Amino acid sequence: MAMDVMPQQGPDSGRPPEPSPQDPYVLPAEGATAVPPPPPTLRTTLRRAAFGAVAAGVLLAGALVAVDDGDGRPKEPGPVERAEAAATAGSPASLSDLTALIGDRQKWVESHPKDAPSLATLGTAYVEWARRSADTAYYARAEQALKRSLEAQPGERGNGAAWLGLAALANARHDFLAAKRWGETVKKQQPKAWNVYPVLIDAYTGLGDRKAATAATEMFGELRKGVPALARTADLYRGNGWREDALATAREAADRATQPAEKAEALHRLGELAWERGEPKEAVAQFDAALRTDSGQLTSLAGRARALAALDRTDEALAAYQSALEKLPRPQYALELGELYESLGLDGDARTQYAKLREMVAAAKKDGVDESLVLARFEADHGDPEAAVELLRAQWRGQHRSAAVADALGWALHRAGESEEGLEYAQLAADTGVRNASYAYHLGVIQRELADYGPARRNLEQAVRTNPAFSPLAAPLAQEALDALGEPPPGGPGDMQPSPPPAPEPEPEPEPAKKPEQEKKPEAPAPAPSRTAAVKSPSPTASPSAPSSASPSVSKSP
Repeated sequence: MAMDVMPQQGPDSGRPPEPSPQDPYVLPAEGATAVPPPPPTLRTTLRRAAFGAVAAGVLLAGALVAVDDGDGRPKEPGPVERAEAAATAGSPASLSDLTALIGDRQKWVESHPKDAPSLATLGTAYVEWARRSADTAYYARAEQALKRSLEAQPGERGNGAAWLGLAALANARHDFLAAKRWGETVKKQQPKAWNVYPVLIDAYTGLGDRKAATAATEMFGELRKGVPALARTADLYRGNGWREDALATAREAADRATQPAEKAEALHRLGELAWERGEPKEAVAQFDAALRTDSGQLTSLAGRARALAALDRTDEALAAYQSALEKLPRPQYALELGELYESLGLDGDARTQYAKLREMVAAAKKDGVDESLVLARFEADHGDPEAAVELLRAQWRGQHRSAAVADALGWALHRAGESEEGLEYAQLAADTGVRNASYAYHLGVIQRELADYGPARRNLEQAVRTNPAFSPLAAPLAQEALDALGEPPPGGPGDMQPSPPPAPEPEPEPEPAKKPEQEKKPEAPAPAPSRTAAVKSPSPTASPSAPSSASPSVSKSP
């Protein structure tokens, strides 16, 4: 079929074409787990899966073959072909190309309603569009298209693409447990299929399973070389706090990227890394470069706003946040803008943004998207901390145990007056090794509340050293808390010093020479037991007397 028959929309068109009234895929959202994964006893049909993968590859290759345009030169690929080529490479497509692909598949399935591969492609493209535009209504369309694909061709008969689409949908809705089940179902059938590993990496990361995420990233790197593998590896290093390795790998990804969307994503990653290490000027430069490369790299708008606020370029930061929220209305950005307004004393504007945040969270929930984490962060600092604790405990029970959830739960418990329990979760977040100034700040404040002043000082220092302007509201509070603690006592904490040595026993006075008539007098009484003997045989409760016996308790710095 001709893949480029639909009138294509430009990059500023904003949305994919609306489905026709006959489109059967516009139904209410039922959640990411509405289609249950196959039972564990499902028999793997590797031969059918392999046949399906080969057939899909042949069809895609046929669509991408260069066509002679009549003058001896091969025809340049159109936006649909570019979007398909990007997906085949594991790279992001530009929003305009993604829009063209959606329009093409919508028209095709109207006349071919049982074409399972096209339905799977359409559903997965809907997921990507919704994720990158924050238009959560498209998740319902994605779910229905993927259901139809599985009805036309079950996953165990080679339609792994639809299963992977459901995994991507579950990740986008923050249902990481469902994403893990879908992804592992495909992995059992096709362990060497590289395209299963990105969805598994996202699922394992969301669940806080660092070991599984590391293994999946390594396998992805073995199966799919190039920029996509470098990007995933950089993210892994970043999550473990290996800052230099993350930066080197991210730079290599940016240098090797060739397509605009892929290049822009790599530049955005460099901007995030610069921001996290407290270099807002460098971050602005990288975010600007990402936007120049691909104007559809909308997340860079918010990253740029964050960095501009750190540089005290407040008017520009406010404008950048407003632009980001207009084009990419995510609750996290409304929270950040509200806190920036609050730091400027503009409480009315802040309340407006916080109200928008609640509206966004409610709308997302109707579309099956769980925004509990950002809502809990808002409640902990600006609303009801106990409600935040309830939200985050539910996340933890649902196995969402990432560093982000652990940090948020620890802070919410502290704000609700449960600092001792909060310390456990805040320490878990820090122990991942991630270099996050906000995590260090939260841990330091909780430790200070519990009178653990040495570790509190170290973590507050870590926060302001890592990124002195990590938050327009919290960063000044971190510095104030550190200043209130003052300098550490000379010599360090007492429990880290050896006990002073015992005072030497005074030498006995020499007795005067005895006269002959005094020789028969009774001898002087025996001296009292010396303290030297006590030192040689310490009691179980005695303080250690040498450095080797001292065992200070030192908290691990994040």
